[in-house]
Amino acid sequence: MRKNILLMVLVLAGPLLMAATAPAEVMSLQQAVAMAQTLNPQVRAARHRWESATHQIIQNYTPADPQFTFTNSDSPNGFLTKSGTHNITVSQSFQFPGKGLLQARVAKRTAEIARLTYLAAVRDVKAQAQSSYYQIQLDLALLDLISGNADNLERVLEVTEIAYTASRAVQGDVINAKFALEADREQLRQQKMTWANDKTALNILLGRRADEPLEVERNFDLASFEMTLDQIVARAVAARQEILEAALTEQNQETALTLAQLEYAPDYNLGFGFDHWLIGSFAPSVHHTEDYNFIVGFNMPIFFWAKNEDITRSRQDLAAAKEDLHSIGLQTEGQVTTLYRQTLRSRETALLYRDTLIPLAHEAFKVMLIAYQGGKTDFATLIMTFRQESDARSTYLQAVNSLLAARVALEQAAGGTLQ
Repeated sequence: MRKNILLMVLVLAGPLLMAATAPAEVMSLQQAVAMAQTLNPQVRAARHRWESATHQIIQNYTPADPQFTFTNSDSPNGFLTKSGTHNITVSQSFQFPGKGLLQARVAKRTAEIARLTYLAAVRDVKAQAQSSYYQIQLDLALLDLISGNADNLERVLEVTEIAYTASRAVQGDVINAKFALEADREQLRQQKMTWANDKTALNILLGRRADEPLEVERNFDLASFEMTLDQIVARAVAARQEILEAALTEQNQETALTLAQLEYAPDYNLGFGFDHWLIGSFAPSVHHTEDYNFIVGFNMPIFFWAKNEDITRSRQDLAAAKEDLHSIGLQTEGQVTTLYRQTLRSRETALLYRDTLIPLAHEAFKVMLIAYQGGKTDFATLIMTFRQESDARSTYLQAVNSLLAARVALEQAAGGTLQ
């Protein structure tokens, strides 16, 4: 009976155990970016603000609601009882012609700025996802580097122990080799925690659980840009969201100046009224107890000195908007130029170490390991050669990190993908 129960438990728990031990599916960079741009709360909030701004345009084309007024006059015995006069008036306020159109244009541009802000949020979240993804790739590469160092140090420890046993080395060589190996193993444990924390950061960015399994592709993308520097600068000046926003802000300030000048133009009010005298003696004529009224009103800009201040302020705001546009254009050009140079330089360094210096350093370490076994070199030279190979691989990863970071920043500065 117990065996049957145990067998049933194993059968039912089998799929769960397999799911728990199954490796996580490898997530590509494109999948991570798409997930971040879809699920990230910052992007979703920016889209809601854009949609909100688009619903604030039509109100500027529409005049204010008309006013309906009913007046009951001369009721000696209470509300609506034996009234002397009833009056009905309908009035409508209008802005000076053209004001509403200009205000609607400002609202349209404001909605377009909100759309550009949303696109900038999508762009920035993409950059965050790329940076986090690349960081995990670098963590894995650094784990491989430290693990490789540990393997090499184990070989160093082995040859020093053999040499010490054969009286061809001092005990200090064995102690130093053990120390280097244990320090490297501690570094490996620390790097594993860093790797786990970076995976958590990417999971949070993607809207996933902090501890959800996550695997990334290991191959680095060291491809260069197909576009020239001049092409990227032209693309950035024409397409970067912040520049487009600044241009729209300048146009809005120009419209604001026009609206400030139109404050001298009077707004007006039209009205229509109907009077009904219920008591004939109250009417202008006993035989005419009903009449009609037409009302025209407009404001008089007698406080013109205050309006002059509004015009002066609008001119200063317009000048500031122009300077902001010019400034962000210059900053973008300089930023793109610097990042482009850094990208090319880092790529050259990464390829040099990957294709030339790392293989040479590895070959040198192998030669020195054999030479130490034969008593033809000392321990200090052997360790120096080992460190040379380790430093070469570390410098390669630093160059890769600089390349990927500069490329992400360059695409951000240019306003989008450059491939």
